[in-house]
Amino acid sequence: MSRTGKFFSVSVLALAISGCAVTSQPIDRSVSEQRARQDLQTMFKDQEPVSGPLTLHEAMARAVKYNLEARLKVMEEALAKRQVDLASFDMLPRMAMEAGYAGRNNVSASSSQSVRTGTQSLEPSTSQDRDRNVADLTMVWNVLDFGVAYVSAKQQADQRLIVQERRRKVVHTIIQDVRSAYWRAVAADRLLKQIDSLMARVDEARDSSQRMSRERIGDPVQALGYQRALIDATRQLEEQRRALSLAKTELAALINLPLNTDFTLAAADGYPVPELKVDIGRLEEEALASRPELREQDYQARISAAETRKAMLRLLPGLEFSAGGHYDSNSFLVNQSWADYGVKVTWNLFNAISAPAAIDVAKAGESVAAARRQAMSMAVLAQLYVANANFHEAQRQFQTNQQLADLDGQIAEQLRNRYKTQSIGELDLIQGELNTLNAQLQRDLSYAELRNAYAQLFVSAGVDPLPETLPDSNLSTIAGALESSESRWESGDIGVAK
Repeated sequence: MSRTGKFFSVSVLALAISGCAVTSQPIDRSVSEQRARQDLQTMFKDQEPVSGPLTLHEAMARAVKYNLEARLKVMEEALAKRQVDLASFDMLPRMAMEAGYAGRNNVSASSSQSVRTGTQSLEPSTSQDRDRNVADLTMVWNVLDFGVAYVSAKQQADQRLIVQERRRKVVHTIIQDVRSAYWRAVAADRLLKQIDSLMARVDEARDSSQRMSRERIGDPVQALGYQRALIDATRQLEEQRRALSLAKTELAALINLPLNTDFTLAAADGYPVPELKVDIGRLEEEALASRPELREQDYQARISAAETRKAMLRLLPGLEFSAGGHYDSNSFLVNQSWADYGVKVTWNLFNAISAPAAIDVAKAGESVAAARRQAMSMAVLAQLYVANANFHEAQRQFQTNQQLADLDGQIAEQLRNRYKTQSIGELDLIQGELNTLNAQLQRDLSYAELRNAYAQLFVSAGVDPLPETLPDSNLSTIAGALESSESRWESGDIGVAK
């Protein structure tokens, strides 16, 4: 072949290969926009509307029912259940069915030759039609495969229980996040109006001072110092406002409300201080028995033990039963349909060589699972004791901040009386009210931390806030169950919710 011909052949081959290359087109923006609209409709679909002020337990109930992460765990649990059902089918016998048509362009004929003389002993003949229909239905059941499939199905069932424990963990975390965001949102409701009102007064005082400076009234240095103090007050108020302004948005996201929803909170008056009426030793026992992470490790240990049993099963020979029905339209056959059956023993001899190593690996996995559980048990106890220390510290901090807020409130009241009698200037009154706002903010935030630290004790102990089953999935039912659980905790009862 000439060089030109070779070049042409290579070019054609390269073109053919490039034509088979797989490419992907970018998703059109209109498709993404349509998907976004559908997601917005789906995310908030079929939700009970907020009617009236939202209580803490109603917010928790909404998070349990509507939070997208919680929904995902419910779906994962349903998927795990279906996977268990699917794994059960592996224990059934293998059954194969075949049907088809077979033909050839000439006759399937053969002759025979004598092994002694080498001469043909039979003229060419056939015992098969050129065209025929065939069908087979065969069932094979291997006892060893059944045993392995049974153990695997048990492992899959344990995997489903692991998914349930992970869902418990998500519920604990979401409820705790809602609690924290709720109390910060309550603080925002209490203080944001006061902050806005004081910021408006500060702005008026600054405008008045600047106007006096322009008219050259009073000492310029004193006026500038006054303005600087007002700007510093504004900065402090803005920092307070920023700390509070996103609390409601965070709460709305946790309970899966549209983020532009305007809702009010129903917080109790006053600041009741929770008390722990459960012995720390009782919480230790509950934590080691109930924490989702440790229960997950229990199931992982069972899965590892099952893996050892599977390795041992593979050492055994397999007993295989087979049965089948067959059909062949070949006219030369005396019986065109027939059934056959059989029993045989199968044994992969290489399993005898590799099985000891597989058993050692499986047993090592059991040891690792036990060591992991023990390490996690220590971590769980450490979390419990840290939560207990945080709770007592939060109690002390709240009491201190409450005393400070009361004192600043009394000071502000005295400053208002003096301002009315013109004994002090407006800057002194603004600074006093700013100090009061700061103290109130610290008090409310420390109270939110106190409520959060108190509940964290029970989360660290793995106590479930909801019973295993509820009569229905209405928000009022879930909220009532949550409130009942917390009432029992406050009385010192951390048994299983009913």
